[in-house]
Amino acid sequence: MRSGEWNARDGASETGVGGPRTVLGRYLAVLNAFDPGTARIALAQLTVRTGLPKSTVHRLCAELVGEGLLERDEEGMYALGIRLFELGELVPRHRTLSSVALPIMEDLREATRQRVHLAVLDGIDVVYVEILGAGVIDVASRVGGRFPAHATGVGKAILAYSSAATVKARIEAGLPAVTSRTIATADGLIGELRKIRSVGMALDLGESHLGVACVAAPVFGANRRIRAGLSITGPAASIDPGVLGPAVRTAAFTLTRTLRDAGL
Repeated sequence: MRSGEWNARDGASETGVGGPRTVLGRYLAVLNAFDPGTARIALAQLTVRTGLPKSTVHRLCAELVGEGLLERDEEGMYALGIRLFELGELVPRHRTLSSVALPIMEDLREATRQRVHLAVLDGIDVVYVEILGAGVIDVASRVGGRFPAHATGVGKAILAYSSAATVKARIEAGLPAVTSRTIATADGLIGELRKIRSVGMALDLGESHLGVACVAAPVFGANRRIRAGLSITGPAASIDPGVLGPAVRTAAFTLTRTLRDAGL
């Protein structure tokens, strides 16, 4: 796993002695054992990561291979199957939001020469649905990747306009300090969200990755509810909120208006 990357596989299902307790939870435990730094896993390692008996993991893997959700190579190593990619491409929120957002993100990248992120809230974490521009920074974000919402610019931009229940759920689940600059107290987060609503944008000043900064703005759907967060990310020295803030806010407003006109 890359430095700074968030791994949420342990929260995928109810667990206890012997691993997840539900049938679905056991299948998910196997799939969630994979992460960006571990694309191929042996049966013994899957057994350790899931907390399930080896015989159970062997049976689950055989069934998942049969359905195309896992692949098994000649060395007996397992990898996620192409069927998962095919299913992921059918997710409506990803497809419709991305298709509308990409042209706007392209313009924002061209104008700023920085990395552009589009993320949505899934529970209490953000999931990145589109990323443009590799940039010169080493960050853990990737399409399909997950990160605690309170520790990112896009996450805070979304939380600021989410329901009180959503913010409460994030706080009650804990506010892990991803870096030394992460907001890790309830009062600190609530105050930060209040400030974001007053200026219409969020900042991440080394909270998710030291030496990296971002400016983010909220994106709303046709129902006027928060839909996503859009951000510009780059080395801290190159991110001037006074200059880039208006750019990302304008792009987010344009995306909001486009979603509204499309009824999305």
